[in-house]
Amino acid sequence: MLHSLLLITYYFKTPFSRPSYLRTMAALLLAFMLWYIPLPAQAQRGYYPLPLSYTNAELRGKDFSGQNLQTAEFANSNLELAKFVDADLRGAVFSGSVMTQTNMHGADFSYGMTDQVNFTGADLSDAVFVEVIMFGSIFDNADITGADFSYAFLDGAQVKQLCTKATGVNSKTGVATRDSLGCS
Repeated sequence: MLHSLLLITYYFKTPFSRPSYLRTMAALLLAFMLWYIPLPAQAQRGYYPLPLSYTNAELRGKDFSGQNLQTAEFANSNLELAKFVDADLRGAVFSGSVMTQTNMHGADFSYGMTDQVNFTGADLSDAVFVEVIMFGSIFDNADITGADFSYAFLDGAQVKQLCTKATGVNSKTGVATRDSLGCS
């Protein structure tokens, strides 16, 4: 900074004789502040939904129907008898959760994770599971009528089991359940 003042003094010979001196000093001070004083980053509010975390929660019988739960985390939670009818669950994580007898009719699980989930007796009818990771999940007595499993990551045994009961066409995507599972 002192070096800058000496250069300015030398340039003007008499530092306070010119009216532009104050403007030059103000510009140098502003440049110094912008260069050496960092400004905090500002995130845009409302641009991304805040992630909800229900990890390890006891949510037995809770009603989440029609809610926007994008990117929510329900890992290792007890969701027995819970309701997710027509809920937006895109990108949500349900890894290791108990979802027995859960009603998920028409829910959109696209791009989420439901691996190691127990779906025994669950209503998955008309649900969308596009590109969902579902390895190791249990589907005993689950209703998958009209569910769309397009590009979902499933074990071979799971696909074989689901193909035995796959019927219907998804009302949102127009894809037949059997086609989305690659059943022959």
